[in-house]
Amino acid sequence: MGNINPRSLACTTCDTKVTSLVNNLSPEETEKFSSAKTCNYYKKQQGVFLEGAFPRGVFCIHDGKVKVFRRGEMGKEQIIHIATRGEILGYRALFGDEPYNVSAETLEESHICYVPREDFLDMLDHNMTLRHAIMKELSKELSLRTTMITNMAQKSVRERLAFSLVFLQNIYENEPIKLSREDMANFVGTATETLIRLITEFKEDGYIESQGRKIQVINKEGLIRLAGK
Repeated sequence: MGNINPRSLACTTCDTKVTSLVNNLSPEETEKFSSAKTCNYYKKQQGVFLEGAFPRGVFCIHDGKVKVFRRGEMGKEQIIHIATRGEILGYRALFGDEPYNVSAETLEESHICYVPREDFLDMLDHNMTLRHAIMKELSKELSLRTTMITNMAQKSVRERLAFSLVFLQNIYENEPIKLSREDMANFVGTATETLIRLITEFKEDGYIESQGRKIQVINKEGLIRLAGK
């Protein structure tokens, strides 16, 4: 992945654009957006932005995956979201004119584009379609967060893991889920040792296959029933 030339990732020809909010821009606005951005290569486990920092722009994922998380009082992470290609990160704090209340870090090698604050806000001022798309995205995200919080608060650890595996499989699509056991435990909201034990049980019960840290869901319907969805 590192051999891609970030300078060649123009928004006008980007295949990620169709799943991004940028898809709502006109060809002229897309060109303007593209000329304002820079695109950089990120190594695995490289920080994108840090909780407490002040936002100076927004980030659009061209490829790769990024975990969005907060740290508790004891330093333990709680993964709130896993963002993938086409998603824009950082605009909520930018709108609120306040520091980030979460951190973001790559889970794998990624190319991520950056648009400065002034250019992004200028786009919003002159594009009602983009503003509506962002409002829709914020509403969708709030609904998703509410569903996640409800599921995580009311389900047992075993049910939460089943729910999380279905959710993660949708993110990874046809690829195996590639999260460290620690990251997955932080996503599920449990101890790493508990997660490892449950992964073994799920494998024995025929819900998943695993090789190293890679997990492949082989009985999605069974996991959905187990999650109580």
